[in-house]
Amino acid sequence: MSNVNQKLKRHASALWRDTWQTSWVLIKVVIPVIIITKALDEFGFIEQLSYLLAPLMNLLGLPGEFGLVWASAIFTTLYAGMAIFASLAPTLDITTAQVTVLCSLMLIAHSLPIELTISKKTGAPFTPIFLLRVIGALVYGFFLNWFFKFFDLLQEPATYYFKVDTIEQNLGEWCISQLINVLLIIGVIFLILLLVRILKATGVIQILEKILGPVLCCFGMSKNAAPVTVVGMLLGIGYGGAMIIKETSSGKLGRRETFFAMALLALCHSLVEDTLLMLSLGASLIGILWGRILFALLVSYCLVHLLNVFDRKRHMNMKY
Repeated sequence: MSNVNQKLKRHASALWRDTWQTSWVLIKVVIPVIIITKALDEFGFIEQLSYLLAPLMNLLGLPGEFGLVWASAIFTTLYAGMAIFASLAPTLDITTAQVTVLCSLMLIAHSLPIELTISKKTGAPFTPIFLLRVIGALVYGFFLNWFFKFFDLLQEPATYYFKVDTIEQNLGEWCISQLINVLLIIGVIFLILLLVRILKATGVIQILEKILGPVLCCFGMSKNAAPVTVVGMLLGIGYGGAMIIKETSSGKLGRRETFFAMALLALCHSLVEDTLLMLSLGASLIGILWGRILFALLVSYCLVHLLNVFDRKRHMNMKY
């Protein structure tokens, strides 16, 4: 019995150590970016950006007012974008298709200051991932708008379920809410690491690696990337990125493999929470889930093969 207790204590100690190390890496990135983003918001930068985005919204078949929704989501969080959407939507004549296009933009490109910083911390280059998320969002949104109009899909008036009362926070309340968010990050990372240990002990991770190993090869990754990629796709870049930082620092993932993993996650992450949030705004699963997964896989596949072709040509030129 004492041996069992000792083993449990060792596992608990190792779990807490891993939780703190992984959380600390993330916290060091998140806190400075949150403060900078808050300052930009207070100086009106986000509202100014929304005016620049209005013409782009029109090209995607959306009201210009949605520029403010997307700008808020880009620089703060999905929740901020949702709050602004909830205040604007009742004043606009919009369809389910338009809500789906807007939500798709938000799902691919949101919380960029924090998530791009995390992405860079993994070793993935900043500019390509930034361009992939912003241009990817616009390309996917343009395609969705065309697809829905061409096939006359989701043209009924939008029905949205998310309601919000806008409550202004003073600086003290804002600081408390951010502290709560940091504590939630630590809690979620603890649960993820606990789940990963249970899945490893029960052999589920090994089965997952065998299933995903051949598939991930098509996207420039080995079976070592399977667990962290699955976590990122299901739960988001914050949690998946923290684990990828840990894996890259231990040498399990190479630089190129890390880039391909983060490129895939850039277009398709947090399939559980974020998808449910966008459903509450009245978006259709056709665009925000199934189409997004297909788009992400297609773009990632093309990216891997284009870079491979580029590498072969470069080696041939160097040879001659």
